Order: sequence, then structure tokens, then C-alpha cells
Amino acid sequence: MAVSRVLEVLVMILVVVPLAYGQSSESEYDAWLAANQAKYQDSVTALGTPPAVGDFVTVAADSPPASPSCIRYVGKKGSGAKYSKVKSAVKSIPDGMTERCVIYVGEGVWEEKFEIPKTKGPITLKGVSALKSVIQYGDYAEKAGSTSKSATVAVMSDYFKAEDITFSNTHPPPPGGAVGQQAVAFRIEGDKAEFYRVAFLGGQDTLYDKKGRHYYKDCYIKGSIDFIFGAGNAFFERCNLASIANPGSGSLTAQKKTSKNEMSGFVFYGCLVTGNGPIYLGRAWGTYSKVVFVYTDIQAPIYPEGWFNWGDPKREKTVYYGQYKCYGPGADTSGRVSWSKDLSDEQAKPFLSNDFVDASSWIGKK
Repeated sequence: MAVSRVLEVLVMILVVVPLAYGQSSESEYDAWLAANQAKYQDSVTALGTPPAVGDFVTVAADSPPASPSCIRYVGKKGSGAKYSKVKSAVKSIPDGMTERCVIYVGEGVWEEKFEIPKTKGPITLKGVSALKSVIQYGDYAEKAGSTSKSATVAVMSDYFKAEDITFSNTHPPPPGGAVGQQAVAFRIEGDKAEFYRVAFLGGQDTLYDKKGRHYYKDCYIKGSIDFIFGAGNAFFERCNLASIANPGSGSLTAQKKTSKNEMSGFVFYGCLVTGNGPIYLGRAWGTYSKVVFVYTDIQAPIYPEGWFNWGDPKREKTVYYGQYKCYGPGADTSGRVSWSKDLSDEQAKPFLSNDFVDASSWIGKK
């Protein structure tokens, strides 16, 4: 099982970007990352410099270093690491700490499921690379008792950070219409969380961005149905969204903003959409569901209408769905539903930096 999951991560990276893009000294994941960054820069050059780009769009501040007393090492037998499970390292951190604690996750596949409770302070999970440090489990909604409880890893604490690691749910992707087969790889409901070079692997409901402000950069998110979902306020920069949906059953997002003034929505900036289709860009889980794609290369087949009202025509008057200067075969807006937007320069301004999630006020502060 462990070897097969590592191979899956390797295969999904190689499918997206051939090794020819990288150098022999780079890992496969680094090759994908370098190619994705190059593609992003090429698109910016072709489209012109994005207007009103905030200081944090392409550069995010590093968090202050952890104190020597708050570093944990997780490794396999013989590695010399004190902890053999990630959840044991998490549990060892005292509640209420104000300084950041860093948990270094060594090379290997970690078959475990755990939560980081609200009582913990700022925590970083840092792997060797997304290819080499994998946390996986195979739970699903029917067995766990709910979609939320199916998560391989769930984080309730604020100022969480993950780097160079994979979170995976190994439960098989279900066919369209299946009941109780939602299988979350990662659930985030703490505020002010950051993710860099992280892979989220699953089928239905891969990444549950439940609530809070979150920033994702250079991440890989794979799934089939509503595989980025929730009521969080999230900015995804230069991320690869990979669909493995069965034809006619897939959707990238299911955003759940439920009131007009709620701070909630998903923005995808300079991202890449690949894989199977046709799929919807989003389904209106919430009455005021909000999703915007900016400067995104949409390679996957997309339904011409683009968006689905969740079977409730009333939501067509309240949702906010838009595209701005996207490109690729799936970006054509000529067949989009009348209640989505092809944004003007002025309309796009709120979505052109990660200050959409107030990032300049909290990234790098703890």
C-alpha cells in the first residue's frame, strides 16, 4: 500500500509535466513546480502585467523561526527521530503556546488520521517534499459518520502552516450519485492558514476549506466531485487543480457562502486546471456562493455553461461566479450561464492579490 501511494503521487506529477521540463538534479515534484511557475510567468507576459497586484501575490513572508524547545522530528525506525507518528508529535505540543512549533516529517508514507485541536498554537508541518512525505488514510463519510469526520487530517488551530507534504485520502473515487462516499483528505477550519507546495489527493470532497482565511501557493489538488469545497475564504495562487472525474459527474468547487456579508469565497489566481471532464467550474452549495478564476489556464474540458445552481434557480440571483483573462480550451465564456460574469478590469480588482483574504495583515506575523 505504501509503495503504491508513493507511486501514485509520482505518476500524477509526471502526467501533468513531463520530466523534460525539469533538470536531472531536481525531484519530480520540483520539476513540476518549476514548470508551473514558468507557465505562470509566460501567461503574465502574454496578457500583460496584472493591474493592482498586491505585494503578497508572488512573495509570501516566512514565518518567524520556531523556538528550540518547540521543534519535533518524525521519522521511521532507525532514523533517530523521537516520534514515529505525526499525531504523537502533535499531541506532545503543549496547549496555548504562542510561538510557532515546527514538526519536521521525514521521508515515508504515514498511515494515520488525526486532528490538530483549537487549543494548539501556531504549528507548521514540514515535509521533505510532497513526493517523499505523505500522510494518508482511507476513511469516508458513511463509515466515519459524516463528511467532516472522514478527513485524514483536520486542523482547528489558527496560524497553521504546511510545506512540502502530501495529505491523501485513499478511499476510491465514487461514481456520480453515490451516497456516503465523500472522502476528505484535509479539512481546515482554523483561521490564517498557509500552504506551500502541498499536494491534496482524493476523489469526492478532497479539500474541505470549511471556514477561516487561507492562502495556498504552488499546491496540487486532485479530485473528482466538489473537490475543493466549504465556506472558507481562500486564495489559491499558481495551484494545479487536477480532475479525475467520471464524464458527466465532476465539479471543481462547491463554495458555501450563505449570506451576503459573510467573508467567504474562493479565488484561483494564475492556476492550471487539468484532467478529465466535462466538469463544472463550480456548484452553488451556498446561496451566495462565490468563486472567481483569474489568469488561469483551463485545459480540462468544462461544460459550456460553466456553473450549476445546485438545482435552485433562486441562487442564480445571489451567487457570484466569474472569470478574468483566463485562457485555454476550457476558458471560453461564450456559452456560460447568463448569471456568471466575464469580469472587467474594474470588477476584477478585488481578486488580483491575496489581500482578498487580508493576507498582508497576517502572513508572516506568527
